[in-house]
Parts: sequence; structure tokens; C-alpha cells
Amino acid sequence: MADSWMRLTKEFLNSPLPNTEGTMTDIHHSILALLLFLSDSPSNTNYSERPRLKESEKEDSFDWAKYLMEGEDIDIGPFPDTPEWSEDESEEEESQQLLSREDSGIQVDRTPQEDQEQTSKTVQVTWTVGEPDARAWLELQVVTPYWVPHSPRFPHSLHLHSNLLNVWDQHLYNTDPLYLPEEKAFVTETQVIRETLWLLSGVKRLFIFQHHDGKVSVRNDVVVTHLTSNCLRSVLEHVAAYGQAVFRLQRFIDEVTGHSAEPCPPGLNSSSSSSSSSRKSSEPPFRTYQAFVWALYKYFASFKEEITAIERDIIGKDETVTLSSVLERLSLHLSQITVLHRVFCTGVAEVPPATPNVVRASHLLNTLYKAIIEYDSVGEASEQSVALLFSLWVETVRPYLEIVDEWIVHGHLFDPAKEFIIQRNKDVPVNHRDFWYATYTLYSVSETIESEERLSEAASGSSGGEQSSSSRQHTMVSFLKPVLKQIIMAGKSMQLLKNLDCKEVEPADSSSRDAERKSLYTLFLESVQTRLRRGEESPMDTVSEQQATKRSLIKMQSIVARHLELDDIHDPLLAINFARLYLEQKDFHEKFSGSDVIVDRSSESVTCQTFELTLRSCLYPHIERRYIECCGNLMRTLKKDYRLLGYLQAMRNYFLLEAGDTMYDFYTAIFDKVLEKESWQQLAFLNVQLQEAVGQRHPEDSNRLSIFLETVDPTRKKQPINNLDGLTLSYKVPWPVDIVISSECQKIYNQVFLLLLQIKWAKYSLDTLRFSDLTVAAKIHEGGPSEEYTAKEPINQQIHRMVLLRVKLMHFVNSLHNYIMTRILHSTGLEFQHQVQEAKDLDQLIKIHYRYLSTIHDRCLLREKVSFVKEAIMKVLNLVLIFSDRWQAGFGAWKIESIDKMESDFKNCHMFLVTILNKAVCRGSFPHLESLAVSLMAGFEQC
Repeated sequence: MADSWMRLTKEFLNSPLPNTEGTMTDIHHSILALLLFLSDSPSNTNYSERPRLKESEKEDSFDWAKYLMEGEDIDIGPFPDTPEWSEDESEEEESQQLLSREDSGIQVDRTPQEDQEQTSKTVQVTWTVGEPDARAWLELQVVTPYWVPHSPRFPHSLHLHSNLLNVWDQHLYNTDPLYLPEEKAFVTETQVIRETLWLLSGVKRLFIFQHHDGKVSVRNDVVVTHLTSNCLRSVLEHVAAYGQAVFRLQRFIDEVTGHSAEPCPPGLNSSSSSSSSSRKSSEPPFRTYQAFVWALYKYFASFKEEITAIERDIIGKDETVTLSSVLERLSLHLSQITVLHRVFCTGVAEVPPATPNVVRASHLLNTLYKAIIEYDSVGEASEQSVALLFSLWVETVRPYLEIVDEWIVHGHLFDPAKEFIIQRNKDVPVNHRDFWYATYTLYSVSETIESEERLSEAASGSSGGEQSSSSRQHTMVSFLKPVLKQIIMAGKSMQLLKNLDCKEVEPADSSSRDAERKSLYTLFLESVQTRLRRGEESPMDTVSEQQATKRSLIKMQSIVARHLELDDIHDPLLAINFARLYLEQKDFHEKFSGSDVIVDRSSESVTCQTFELTLRSCLYPHIERRYIECCGNLMRTLKKDYRLLGYLQAMRNYFLLEAGDTMYDFYTAIFDKVLEKESWQQLAFLNVQLQEAVGQRHPEDSNRLSIFLETVDPTRKKQPINNLDGLTLSYKVPWPVDIVISSECQKIYNQVFLLLLQIKWAKYSLDTLRFSDLTVAAKIHEGGPSEEYTAKEPINQQIHRMVLLRVKLMHFVNSLHNYIMTRILHSTGLEFQHQVQEAKDLDQLIKIHYRYLSTIHDRCLLREKVSFVKEAIMKVLNLVLIFSDRWQAGFGAWKIESIDKMESDFKNCHMFLVTILNKAVCRGSFPHLESLAVSLMAGFEQC
């Protein structure tokens, strides 16, 4: 029994069930479980297996066809005794004999010229004598061969309206003695309609319409009986123009898709076709053209569906179909084809063959963009055209948005066909210090002069958009201009983040996030659909909005009335007007101040104003959001993981002498060597002093900071103050911080550093002077005869003059020192630190840092424009060093005339600087110099 159970169970599970696919399913096991539960019921019995015999299926021999067709009259055709059709025989007959155009009535794909050449070659079908009914039946079922020369005339009505052509010809014959009737090919209006539909469907070889040199023309001898030849030709020439547009668009679709099965007709733009075919053989069409062709293909699919529906109506003969009604029915499509053909000619056909893909794609997108704005300016009459162009633009722009999405999300600029306006320079790796400036190139294409220009990004503006001049206003994809900088910043930031060892980008969750994330193009489409639906508001919403406006008006009226009563004005009408005006202004600001503006003319139309606002509200926010996310992650990574702020502070500590105690130990060692007349221009000595000074307080920077001497033109060292020229600090900044603190920035830091050293040297020289040096030397000279000193001026008076000159020089140097260190470096540094914290992206941080260096460079009078002011200051500092040297030398080492000369030189320089600075402050051109001018004026003595 157990064996039977196992065998039957296995057989049941492997057998199919009705309405169930497969074996051993849940339904099989459920039925088996039910049987087991039933076996435990009180009515169970002992089971014994009985053999089962499978019944064979009986074949149904009933003649259903005869039964169903009983009593019906069957039309078996003109040949009832014809044997049954055999497919083998038909294939043999087809291989042996071809049907002629006259016999079949089916159009053969040959030109009319070929018809004339092969008329003699057509196979004539012979008919059996005594079967006139069969021939008559066949002639009723086929079309009269109107495409052959001397085709038989078809029967038509003798009514006057049906013979207008004959009436008109008779009139011309009677009135014009030189009129000569020409041979004509008569066709019916139905045949004209069919060839019109075939032409618009893309059929190239027709009888009425002919292709010559890429143009569609109308045969001169085609006429209908109820229209004059001029009238028919006028109508058909318009149809031929539409057919030519369809032919050019269809040919472009075939070229891009690679389905062009037959060669181009001779003379149809042979140069461009050969060049385009060579381009197609060498490389596939780029994605922007593919997207544009896909949009055209979808439109023509719907257009051909309409043509097919018209053909069904003609075949059905339920209603009269005329050429006029067909053209009226297709009027909307024909106007749209005109729009598409115009866009194609401007955006594709007129572009030279050797033009790069980036120019082709940009030009096509700009053409569509401008066409939308142009057609919308007409108003509501062109709503259908604007809607068509907008749908075409949305499809065509898809590759661009996919490239942008891949770049700003994954940091990879995938553009194999080089059609995007931003292209990657693969010669510069990501970990190079010039990555931020030289990695990407913005292609700017001038449509007015039809030339290509490449604008490389500069250090101060890597987006490239800010550097375009007035002659480059039409030089890039129009719709990306407002967010071009954000796209570049987000793309470069994401690529940099992918190559940094940071925690902001976790690769473990990237695959799951990519699966859940919607692409930029999908978000754009969803936003557009949401925006277009906003115009469909229910009446209840409108009523509730009106009630809310009324309540707000009543409330505002009471408030305005109370304010007017305070001024003794009791005028309810004036209060209402004020309240209404206030609410209108408030409503205006709420609608138009924000980025989410709704100005839809209808839920289906996209106007010029709406199109730009659609981009602003449906596309730009998604790019802006990704820009903020990418750049924010990069800034946090640089500040947190790579100590960006710490390196910026180190540059100010050492180059701008903010670490005063550390740098004081370094430069005083140099100044002491100078005072002792010892050589200090030795790299070993300089680096040892620098390492000892830095290592005590900032040991982490001792390996990064070094100093070296640059070779200086010997002709420049004419004054003692120029002995410090060539002294250069160097700070090793790691990647990627060197993107911000570049070698060019360190050159500016060194220029300020040299100026500060010169001021510090002059100040140190004056501060270290001792009065004892003068008094001791004076006592020595008092004991001996000295006619020179006694004759001109007593020694005590000379000492007094030296002390006064020292005080004046110290006032000047201290005023300059305080101005540079506090008014310029300290205050500008505080402003710079605040701006660094507010920077949103790396490019903005680079510009902030560069602007900070430019500011301190200008305010330290290092700009070439104010070089005369710096020369006067350097002259005073040089005078300080000469004065200090003579002070330490004592009396006897210099003459009394040198004091007069130093006083005179200092007075002249002092007067010059005070005059220049006061004029600059009064003009307002250099407001930061006001404190220095006031301080120098306080120490200036009037003569």
C-alpha cells in the first residue's frame, strides 16, 4: 500500500492541472493535503488500488463546414471548375512569369521612363476564347493603368461640372487662334488623392509627382476632367512642397538610423551626401542627432496613422472624399511639417559637413530653443506649433541632460562623440595641481561668424562664462547658460571627491542609491508635467480663493481706516482703495519674487515667457540642488580631512608675519648680522635660523617651510634697502590644497613678505639705536680741536638734530608699520576668514583667496599704478638705514652736511607723500589710505 501511495502521489504531482502552468505547484500540494485530511474522516475505509484504463479520444468526424454553410449561396468566382490552389505550383509560376503593370493594376517601382523602355517587354496574359465574363469581372477589380502612355479613358459623367476641363479647352480654342491642345494624362480625383497620400507617406516613385535633383515636381500633362489644369497644378504644387519636406526629413531619419536602403537620387546635394555618408561610415551619429531623429520618427508615426485612416475612408466609400477635404483634414499636420522642415534646414542641413559634433549639437539645440520663442511671439494662433517644438526639444535635449547627470552625480564626463560643450582634457590627471584650471575646456561656438573658439578656464574664473566678451553673446547652448557655472562646479567637485580618500562618498551604498535615484531627465519631465497640470484648478478652489481675498480686503480696510482716523481723515472709499492697492502689491511680490512662478496660458501650451520660466522652475532647481550637495561635500572634506583652513592660516603666519614671535626670531638674526657687517646671504644659515624659529612653536610646519635666495639683477641693488631682494619663502602645500594655494599665490605672498621685511628692518634699525653711541663720540671730539664742528655748529646742537631726526623717522616708520599690520593685514584677514567660511564651492574659495591676495597687494602699494608712492616710501626706508649706519659710526665718520641732506630728503619725501595721500583720500579713490594720511600729517611740520 505504501508503494502504491508513493507511486500515485508522484504521478499526481507530475501531472498538469486545468488552468495551472507547470507541475508540483502549490495547488498540487494543496489538493494532496485536502485528500489526506479527508482520509482521516470517520467514513474512511481500507483502500485497495484498482487498475485504470485510459480512454482514447474519439476523432470528430462531423462535417461542420457543410453543416454551417447549409442554405448559403457561395460565390466560387468565374471559374468554378478551377482546381484547388497549390503553393508549390504558385511559386513555380511566379518564378517563370512576371505580371505586367497593365495586367495587375499594381504599381511597380519603376520610373515612367522605364515604362516606355519596357513596354515591349511586358508579358501579355492570354485569355481563353469563350470566356468574356471572366475578363469583364477582372477588369472591374483592377485599377485602370493611368501611368502608361496612351492609357484608355475612364468613363465619367457627362454633367457640365464634370467636364469643366473640356469647356475651358473649348473656350481657349475659340478665343486664342494660336492655342494648340496638348496630349494629356487623365486621372481621377481619387487617384490624385491616393498619390498625394503616398507622397506624404514617403513614397518616392510616383506618376503624378516626380523627383528631379532633390526636388518634387508635378507632371505638366496630368489633368482631371472637373478642374482646369492651372487650378490642379496650383494645388498639387503646394502638395509637392510638403512632399519634398517629408522626403528630406525621412531621408535624414534613414541616414541617422542607418536604414537608407537605396542610394540618393542624382544631383541631390551630392557633396553633402558624400561627406555625410563618409562620416557615417567612419563614426556613428552622435546622440543628440539620434534623439532628434527619434522625436521626428514618433511624429511621423502619428502622421502616417492619420494618412492610413484617410485611406481606409477612401476604401470604405462611406462618404465622399475630395482632395480639398483631405488637405483640410491634414492642414494641421502640414503646417507642423513646415515648422519641422524649417527647423531641420536651419539646425541640420545648413551646417557645413566638416563641422565638429559639439557645434552641430549646440546649433541644433539653439535652433529649437529660438524657434520656440519665435513661434510663441505670434500668440495663441501658434500654440500647436509651440507645443510640437517643445516636445521635440524635450526629446532632443535628453542626451545633454544625461551627460550632465552622469557628470554631476558620478564625476564622469561620458561624451564619446564629443558633442557636449564641455570636454575633458585627459592630459591632466585628477591629482595634478592644475586639475581645477586645465582639466576641462569650454567650447564656445560663434554662430554669427561660423567659427569655433576654445575658451580655456582661467584661475580667476574656471567656469568660463564670465570671460565671454560682447562679441560672443551667441556662443553656447542657450538653455544651459544660467546654470553653466553650477554644472562645471558640481562636475569637477564630484570628480575630485571620487579621487579623495574621504568619508563623504561611501561606495558601499552607491549602488543602492543609484537604483533608487531618479535621473535628471526624469526629474525634469516630472516637474514639467506637474507644472502643466497646475493650470487646471477646480471651481471650488477659485471660489475659496475669492472668499479669502474678500476677507483679507475687509481686514486690511479696517486697519487702513484706523490709521486714517489718526490723521483726522474719515473716508471709507479711500481706505478701500489703499487696502486693495496693498493687497495687489503683496500678491504681485508673492508671485513674481520667488522662483516658482506660474504664468501658464493653458495647461497644454508652453509660451515664450512660460518656456524660460519652465526651465527656471523645472530644470535649474535640480541642477542647483546637486551643485549645492556636491560642492558642500567637497568643501567639508577639504576643511575637515585636508586641513585647508590650517594651511591658509600657516601662509598668513609666516608670509604675512602674523606669527610675530616665531618670525621675529628669524628676521632679527638676519638684521643682527647686517648690523655687525657680517655676511648673511647663506642658505645654510638662513634655513637653520628658520627651522630653529619655527620648530620651537610650530614643529608641524618645520618640514614644509624653507627659504632660498633668488638671483637678482645686480643693477637693482643700488640702495641698502634692496639688499633683501631675492629672499624668498617656500611652503610645501599638499594636494588638493595646492589647488587653492598655488605657486602663483605664493609669489604674491612673497612680494608682501619682502615689503614687510624691509619695514621691519627699518624699524629694527631705529629701535636698536642707543643715545650712548652719540654721547661717547661727542666727548671724544670735545677734547680735541675740531674747526669744522666748532665753526659751523656746536656738538650738542648736532646731537639734538640727530635725535629729532630719529624721532621723525621713527614716527614715519611706525605709522607705516601700524597701517600695514593692522589696517591692511589684520582687518583684511578677518574679512577673508569670514568669506572663507561662507564659500559654497571650491571655485568661489579660489576667487576669494585670489581677491584677498590682490587686495593686500594693492593696499600695500605694490601695484604698478602707484609705484611712485612706493618709491617715495622706499626712499625714506633707505634713508633710515643710512641714518642708522651713521648714528652707529658716531661723530667724525660723517660731515655736518650729511645731516642737512638727510633732513632735506626726508622733508621732501614726507611732504610728497602727505600731498599725494591727501589728494587720493579726497577723491575717494583710495579710502583705505585715510588712516596713513592722517598719521603722516600729524608728524608733518610746516616750514
